[in-house]
Amino acid sequence: MIELSPVSIESSELIEETFKFWFSDNDHIRTPFPEYIRHDLQEKAVAKFFEWASNLHAKAKDEVNEEIIAERFEEIIFETATQLVITEDEKLTIEYPFLPRLGDLIFEDVENKTGESTVVDRSKVAQNDNPFMKIRLEKIDSKENWETQFQLPK
Repeated sequence: MIELSPVSIESSELIEETFKFWFSDNDHIRTPFPEYIRHDLQEKAVAKFFEWASNLHAKAKDEVNEEIIAERFEEIIFETATQLVITEDEKLTIEYPFLPRLGDLIFEDVENKTGESTVVDRSKVAQNDNPFMKIRLEKIDSKENWETQFQLPK
């Protein structure tokens, strides 16, 4: 059984490594968390995590493993961050950290001959109860705007 307490070595290593991972850019993963929320995010997420851990009943404590604990801690971080950010775009970045962001360069779509474009706006829209990401882009060469959208996971 893994000990989940604010003073246990396992807990402190999990917390430290998780924040280190999500607060830095790593290869194909960029941090979704703005600098201005990080201190509060750490404090609030850790408090919520230990509150969750302390409310586990004995049988659940015996059944949780490192993977479940790590997943739950990440869920808490993302849930907490969504409440701390100011803009809807920041919320979108936290909810969908792997999708294009404002200012991202999107490379040429050969089929549609769009060329290189920059993401200038994005929003989450619903169509027939399905979530979509609508992205407005500006072509680098002509400054012409164009839009695209794609379905988001539920």
